Amino acid sequence: MVENIKTISAPIIGMTCASCVARVEKSLSKIEGIENVSVNFASEKASFQIDENKVDFNKIISVVKDAGYEIDLKIEDSIPSTEIDVVDSEKIKDTFELKLKRDVILSIILTIPILVLSMGGKLFNNILSPDYINKILLLLTLPMVFITGKRFFTITWNNIKHKVVDMNTLVAVGTGSAVLFSSVVTLFPSMLTSNHVYFETAAVIITLILLGRYLEARAKTKTGSAIKKLIGLKPKTAYIKKDGKIFEIILNELKLNDIVVVKPGSKIPADGIIINGSSSIDESMITGESIPVEKIIDSKVIGGTINKTGSFEFKVTAIGNNSLLGQIIKMVEDAQGSKAPIQKLADKVAGIFVPIVIVIAIFTFIVWLFLASGSGLNTALINFVAVLIIACPCALGLATPTAIMVGTGKGAQYGILIKNGESLELAHKITTIIFDKTGTITVGNPVVNSVNPLGITENEFIKFTASLESISEHPLGEAIVNYAKRKKIDLEDIDSFLSITGKGIKGTIKNKKIIVGNKKLMEENSILVNTLENISNTVIYLAVEGKYKGYLTIEDPIKESSISAIKKLKSMGLKTVMLTGDNNSIAKKIADEIGIDEFKAEILPQDKAEKVKEYQNKNEVVAMVGDGINDAPALAQCDVGIAIGSGTDVAIETGSIVLIKGDLQGVISAIRLSKRTIRTIKENLFWAFIYNVIGIPLAAIGFLNPMIGAFAMSLSSVSVVSNSLRLKRFKIK
Repeated sequence: MVENIKTISAPIIGMTCASCVARVEKSLSKIEGIENVSVNFASEKASFQIDENKVDFNKIISVVKDAGYEIDLKIEDSIPSTEIDVVDSEKIKDTFELKLKRDVILSIILTIPILVLSMGGKLFNNILSPDYINKILLLLTLPMVFITGKRFFTITWNNIKHKVVDMNTLVAVGTGSAVLFSSVVTLFPSMLTSNHVYFETAAVIITLILLGRYLEARAKTKTGSAIKKLIGLKPKTAYIKKDGKIFEIILNELKLNDIVVVKPGSKIPADGIIINGSSSIDESMITGESIPVEKIIDSKVIGGTINKTGSFEFKVTAIGNNSLLGQIIKMVEDAQGSKAPIQKLADKVAGIFVPIVIVIAIFTFIVWLFLASGSGLNTALINFVAVLIIACPCALGLATPTAIMVGTGKGAQYGILIKNGESLELAHKITTIIFDKTGTITVGNPVVNSVNPLGITENEFIKFTASLESISEHPLGEAIVNYAKRKKIDLEDIDSFLSITGKGIKGTIKNKKIIVGNKKLMEENSILVNTLENISNTVIYLAVEGKYKGYLTIEDPIKESSISAIKKLKSMGLKTVMLTGDNNSIAKKIADEIGIDEFKAEILPQDKAEKVKEYQNKNEVVAMVGDGINDAPALAQCDVGIAIGSGTDVAIETGSIVLIKGDLQGVISAIRLSKRTIRTIKENLFWAFIYNVIGIPLAAIGFLNPMIGAFAMSLSSVSVVSNSLRLKRFKIK
């Protein structure tokens, strides 16, 4: 059953390199009842869908553990809230980072004397014999192997038991070979002709790799800072009014329909509707707009926004994950855990990378030991270690997800919610953008600007039309009802009501059959109406008892930002198209005013998806921009669906990109952010690939010292993450 399907997002403990991703995904995918598994190395999380009737959490924990990892999964009836998941995940990361920091410090402390003794040359030979120095070096190196470097060998042993290899295998085999060889030279000098030891090589490699992982962990934490900032927007407490008294409660105790008192300068604790008072509110955390918004009675407020001046009371309508901020946090987390198609190549390479490197390292050892003239065991061993150490699949694994994490977080900062990596990648390929008219290009709050009755008074005309439209949820109907309110015209009770999508309404009032709608609806009911030419506003006709009784016109003003946004999109080389259910005259007027390339008028909502297909069949990459409700079929059909709205009215479930602020400038920003993010991903992948393509051959032919290789390998992952962090500088122009 569909209702038993749940999406899980949980931290994976123990992933140390990109090849771990494939192993965790493979293990989870084998469990019956689990689908759509995606593991993100950068966020160190797994997301998947489960059928609760088929899978229990204990089995998931067991399977992941058998693969050599741990999953921090809550075994309870309900899935934990996003906030709890994120906080728990951050605690795990903080604990891991602290332990890593301690190991780095200890490793540096042990490495310094090893380097001094190893590089001191004749200075120490005058005091201590070479054999004695080697034994001291062995004693100093062993703690590094069994304490600070223990993680590499422990994971490698677990890998062997599971018949897999990863980055830790390369480090363990490389440093282990150096330490083992040096230990034999030190303890059993007669067994080998060589008396050279490589304790300093193993020590420096372990230290540099630990340092690199620590820097990488710090950098990865910064890529996910958007989630922390969003959670930080919530206040810790709220003031509620009950029985005439005001109480302070912790946020988790807040309930629906509670009356909350908000003082000047404080954060609004939940979504709601103002019932008393007024104020100006800073909603920049949602819309990216710095100018405060004036709020009065019946205005909607959003949790996490900041009250600037007045004091007011509001009734809570949404809390926790159901609030707008809660949904944004969930959406950003899901997006950061998703994968872009461009990552597939990197994942495939990372999955086979380590076995290939081990084969190359063994081949290098054999060639230098048996085939290279003038070389011996020392040279073969050092080049063998160099190949193992220089290889770095981690950079490949981090190239895409780190950029997506920063990119989606940056988008959220500006009110651009990108649901997944695929949408972020596709947005920069868009060639055609299709716009809905009402509420997208126009303000979406139409107003009546003329009433033209025939054979009845204006008040009677408005009474018939507004009474019937009072049940409709269509914006045009709302405009007529509002007009009746302004004119203080009382409405009649309705005996029957039938809404006809894209055409109008039929109903009965006091046994009179009423039809309100467009020309098509009138023609279908054999009602002859006036032919109106050059009317550039929406026309609504009225018929009573089968007789034509006049028309009214409605205007929906164009948003101030629409003209400049369309102009910018066209300058970017994009084709712009408008689809509307209005007549051709209105559509042409709007299209001419905003400068749109093409328009299609008198399109029913269900036909918009077919129009999207027409452009897709011409090999166009199509984005559909709409309100996310009436345009749902078209948003689902297009390549990139962009739902546009404002505040808590945004249809956050619809479209792959959601613009919180009802402004077409957000479309431009989303495309620019996509281009910038994809450029960063390509840069990351280029350097990750080129690093290994150049580094491994250099190590194999003996041109790269293992210690230099360890330093370069450690910096490669850090450089990829640091390059992704440059996306934080992205600004909306």
